[in-house]
Amino acid sequence: MKVTVVGAGAVGASCAEYIAIKNFASEVVLLDIKEGFAEGKAMDLMQTASLNGFDTKITGITNNYAATAGSDIAVITSGIPRKPGMTREELIGINAGIVKSVASNLIAHSPNVILIVVSNPMDTMAYLVHKTTNLPKNKIIGMGGALDSARFKYRLAEALEAPISDVDGMVIGGHSDTGMVPLTSHATRNSIKVSEFLSEERLNQVAEDTKVGGATLTKLLGTSAWYAPGAAVSSMVQAIACNQMKMFPCSTFLEGEYDLNDICIGVPVLLGKNGIEKIITIPLSDAEKAKMQESADGVKKTNDLLAL
Repeated sequence: MKVTVVGAGAVGASCAEYIAIKNFASEVVLLDIKEGFAEGKAMDLMQTASLNGFDTKITGITNNYAATAGSDIAVITSGIPRKPGMTREELIGINAGIVKSVASNLIAHSPNVILIVVSNPMDTMAYLVHKTTNLPKNKIIGMGGALDSARFKYRLAEALEAPISDVDGMVIGGHSDTGMVPLTSHATRNSIKVSEFLSEERLNQVAEDTKVGGATLTKLLGTSAWYAPGAAVSSMVQAIACNQMKMFPCSTFLEGEYDLNDICIGVPVLLGKNGIEKIITIPLSDAEKAKMQESADGVKKTNDLLAL
């Protein structure tokens, strides 16, 4: 199992680290355009191998996609990070050109690769890959919901004053501050609906805190977060590599599901050896349906900015 991570910045390096530590891949190739940067990150990570007990080989390379040949899964984190006050949508002009080039180069050397898109605005970047490559739709996956759901569960556990292992919840919709749809009606603590423990007002606050989770961290850190995004990607990669058939909300191309068409947006899917094995349809309340439609409208508005 060979995994390529394009972009050796904070998110890409964290992703590579978590994949290596989980020890399910034979090799991780870390690629970056900055001379020596990926090589340095890879060397630093490999020097933790004996300490962290993994045998995964991590290789760093500068802008040579030949080294990625034969990759089973590739993660695209390339692009400029979001800066304080900048929305994910504002990144589109710069990142679209980068993502299109990266995807093309990856597929040229690994025609059967499964792509996980992390670059923002993520739903639009996943849509761009769909429209500019010949990969089947099950092999193009946007990472957003896995991260947003982790942040949702963090906020739920905080509100419940519960261990996070007690809590389950999911966020669907667009991966943006306004597009996320935290499914508070489906959230549980050990199978008991969280509405049994929390007031509607507190649940609404949890949902709002979740939606600005990325922006909150950007304001505190001065740049985008990296630990949780890296962990979210590594969990998705592992689900595919190990054929776990694990459910994640992912940005996927819809053709009628959730009454949406010609759009990539976050919905629950099963991840296995073929990428997206199945799109899962779950019942939504009228309010959730309305929020999902509003989210889709926002994503399509951003998609319209693409020069396809």
